[in-house]
Amino acid sequence: MTVIFPVVAAALIDEAGHILMQRRPEGKALAGLWEFPGGKVECGESPEAALCRELDEELGIIVAPGDLSPVTFASQPLGDRHMILMLYRCRRWSGDPQALEAAELRWGDADSLAALPMPAADVPLLAALRS
Repeated sequence: MTVIFPVVAAALIDEAGHILMQRRPEGKALAGLWEFPGGKVECGESPEAALCRELDEELGIIVAPGDLSPVTFASQPLGDRHMILMLYRCRRWSGDPQALEAAELRWGDADSLAALPMPAADVPLLAALRS
């Protein structure tokens, strides 16, 4: 039996239209790859609440659930689990994003970010933002 593993991610978009990506730190799975910030949805948590929590933990920013707009999702097998990665667009938050858990942050347009090495599940998410 396959276990479904829900994960949420944010495309934080600034006033200039740049998107924020973070690089996974050494010592973690997929270290060095670039991804959208976010993380696991805990039991009993809505995807929006999970994403607001994760953005606070990872970037030190505050996001209201109402400022998240669903964009698309990716489906990726991970051994005996299957990840569903839900991407939300966010254009409003409080605070300046900081790399609290990531090795590095980078802002860029969708075309320049597409050149970065990413986990397989993040690639179609960025493509959806480009179209």
